Amino acid sequence: MATDDFSPHRRRMLDVAYRILGTWSDAEDVVQEAWLRWSTVDRDQVGNVEGFLVTVTSRLAIDRLRRLRARRESYPGPWLPELISTEPVAEERVELAESVELALLVVLETLSPLERAAFVLHEAFGLSHAEVGEVIGRSEAATRQLARRARDHVREGRPRYRADRAHRRRLTERFLAACFGGELGALIELFAADVRLVGDGGGRAKAPLRVIEGADRVGRFFAAISNSQGAQRYLESIGLAGPAEFDASVEEVNGAPAIVMRVGERIILVVAIEPAGERIGTVFLVANPQKLASLSRSGAGRASGSA
Repeated sequence: MATDDFSPHRRRMLDVAYRILGTWSDAEDVVQEAWLRWSTVDRDQVGNVEGFLVTVTSRLAIDRLRRLRARRESYPGPWLPELISTEPVAEERVELAESVELALLVVLETLSPLERAAFVLHEAFGLSHAEVGEVIGRSEAATRQLARRARDHVREGRPRYRADRAHRRRLTERFLAACFGGELGALIELFAADVRLVGDGGGRAKAPLRVIEGADRVGRFFAAISNSQGAQRYLESIGLAGPAEFDASVEEVNGAPAIVMRVGERIILVVAIEPAGERIGTVFLVANPQKLASLSRSGAGRASGSA
């Protein structure tokens, strides 16, 4: 049956599609479309099933990304990737999990669709340049150029300080405690002087429409939304009326610790940090309910799936 050949490769196809697209919902759609194509081919003529499916998935993802670019350019405020759960991350998947870290996916948004696919397939999945060229329909020489340009952009755009997982988790936990403590001074102390807050509400929830810069301004923002009035305004912005109890925990999201906030079983906010030495250099705040729904589907801290 077609399903018997397809199912063992579905996870890898989702891995590839998500890294090319940055959206879990679109990755699911691409894999579904790949299934429809697989169900109609003469499977006896396919020598390498995984190679065939990864190629189809990659090409579909590239085409979809081209269509999505215009929509993202008119997005209300900063655009951040859809989130996925990477908790727990099995040891053999740690390296793969690093390829979905928010800071990296944000940089990948600056690449062309072909550059992004070349980077993902070569750097994250270990395909040779010749193999990548076959997937994206380019010569090996052209693929090398695409991959080199992509690596240069990523090197320039990624944070220079690469924190280990334990340090990042400790800093995230301190940030969570400072938010609940409501002490502006304690919050500011955690931030680098040039800290940046990038928020994504998608026009559906309260979030900054522009990047906020500077320790004092970012600290005041989090102090304001952490108090009872700020929390209530946020709940109203996402359609939750009346008092509600928040549940906040540090969980593995996109390959790194992040603060996940819930009301009941509903995830309402995710805050992830990027360290800069001993302090926080960047804060990513995702409030768009659509992007939080993808985190729920992938099992944010409540299931055994991994990226």
